[in-house]
Amino acid sequence: RLPVPKLEDTIRRYLNAQKPLLNDDQFRKTEELAHHFQKGIGRELHEQLVAQDNQNKHTSYITGPWFDMYLKAREPVVLNFNAFMSFNPDPKSEYNDQLLRATNMTVSAVRFMKTFRAGYLEPEVFHLNPEKSDTQIFKKIIRFVPSSLSWFGAYMVNAYPLDMSQYFRLFNSTRLPKLNRDELYTDEKAKHLLVLRNGNFYVFDVIDRDGNMLKPSEIQAHLKYILSDNSPAPAFPLGYLSSENRDTWALLRKNLLDNGNEEALQKVDSAVFCLSLDDFPIKDFVHLSHTMLHGDGANRWYDKSFNLIITKDGTAGINFEHSWGDGVAVLRFQNEVFKDSTKAPAISPQSQPASVDSSRAVQKLDFKLNDALKAGITKAKQKFDASVEALSLNMIQFREGGKDLLKQKKVSPDAVAQLAFQMAFLRQYNQTVATYESCSTAAFKHGRTETIRPASIHTKKCSEAFVRELSKHSTEELQKLIVECSKYHGHLTKEAAMGQGFDRHLFGLRYLALSKDIALPDFYQDQAYARLNHNIISTSTLLSPAVQLGGFGPVVSDGFGVGYQVHNDWIGCNVSSYPTRNGKEFLRCIYKSLEDIFNVLKGKKMSS
Repeated sequence: RLPVPKLEDTIRRYLNAQKPLLNDDQFRKTEELAHHFQKGIGRELHEQLVAQDNQNKHTSYITGPWFDMYLKAREPVVLNFNAFMSFNPDPKSEYNDQLLRATNMTVSAVRFMKTFRAGYLEPEVFHLNPEKSDTQIFKKIIRFVPSSLSWFGAYMVNAYPLDMSQYFRLFNSTRLPKLNRDELYTDEKAKHLLVLRNGNFYVFDVIDRDGNMLKPSEIQAHLKYILSDNSPAPAFPLGYLSSENRDTWALLRKNLLDNGNEEALQKVDSAVFCLSLDDFPIKDFVHLSHTMLHGDGANRWYDKSFNLIITKDGTAGINFEHSWGDGVAVLRFQNEVFKDSTKAPAISPQSQPASVDSSRAVQKLDFKLNDALKAGITKAKQKFDASVEALSLNMIQFREGGKDLLKQKKVSPDAVAQLAFQMAFLRQYNQTVATYESCSTAAFKHGRTETIRPASIHTKKCSEAFVRELSKHSTEELQKLIVECSKYHGHLTKEAAMGQGFDRHLFGLRYLALSKDIALPDFYQDQAYARLNHNIISTSTLLSPAVQLGGFGPVVSDGFGVGYQVHNDWIGCNVSSYPTRNGKEFLRCIYKSLEDIFNVLKGKKMSS
């Protein structure tokens, strides 16, 4: 179970995270508020939270508040919450064809769903010592140990089973807009796939009456039929509605339902997943990021648990809604789909589609729109276009080293990437700001994420040495500063992964106070608390053989959204920003910071 940290540990960690962001006077004020909170109302709330947690052993203390946080948010899901991960191309180039890949990935996705629902999907396990635990012998032995004890057996060899309670929401699921708080909807009985092309909606069954998957050649035939349909794009594409403010969308949805669209919407909401087929090829990585993060608004349904997007040239990616689950569940699905569709593709370039009557099997959904709905779609499109217009996406690939060299120098690759972001921001804006790094707490029952706070007194000191006073320090001194940052970052990461961060705990206490109508404690009204939670640099990393790159929008209007990957011999970085920040310049500063750090680690003498 996810532990509730000790209150004194949380306050200490919180103050450590505030230190690099405040001057002495500000810090003294924040420290006083924090200690007052710890002795008074904070202690009472903490005891209530612990008691509540003890009464709800089937879940974790963060589950309810976290779902609420996502589902009560009224901003559009696109750019604010949905993230994307794009697939690597198929290693066999002739398989990167839109119809082939759409068929193979759909088949693999349905195989994954069926395997999961039948209880045969291999458990997700984090292996600290894979030589011992990630072996056939261990798997054979552990299979016969009763589940009440098997996790203990796994712990003995440093293998940690991860929580998989989110996985069921991958399929047949949608976030439904409702006034004040959305709802998650799942209908596992539905057998059809939703396909979007050119803003038109199509559905056809991928599972037959007996629960078996349709033959791959039939799926291929139906997708070919959709790809060759030359119906014009609708004058009022419904997809835009799912990009609206949630209350606005909730009212428009009610209007849709009242206007005789209940059956069509039911088909959209209950579909196994949404397959979006785009009619253009990908030009470059920036175009790829824009396509997968938001696309044109007409050919997506942002409320589905995920959209599998495949472009004209067979480039594939996933855009996923974030309230139901986190990156780890989506990544497992992506890894399996990539592996299965590339190693055991259901159809090949020589395969012929089945001779079936697709015009009967495929249903094109028709929506009845009144003037209010048409106006609503037009307005949604204007807002969507304006948001996308304001968004910049930029990226770099740093090719002068990666994980291998950093491990050889005994520093953490993740710590070095995060240090480079701190250094870059200081170089560009001459300040240290609130920074967020996401860390999964899936090692615990119903765990979600915890925050790592990469901006520390160590990164600040090191960044200032590199940016402001390079000539004053010897290479050895600079190396020592990097090692200090790496050690501290490693310590923070370990704490977060073990449920010992401070962000979720403080969030849970605040949520409890509000739910009990207790006046919001002064601690939470401190400007420093608000500033720490205004995450100007929001970061997330993942590394997988299936994924080419990933990204998300900035979480605040004056922020950066940083998706990054530290590969064996290079580092990739994808940055999103709005006009108040210059993402291109930030990336230039990140590149320079990485260059400086790597040169120092290689022992080069630095001159400012």
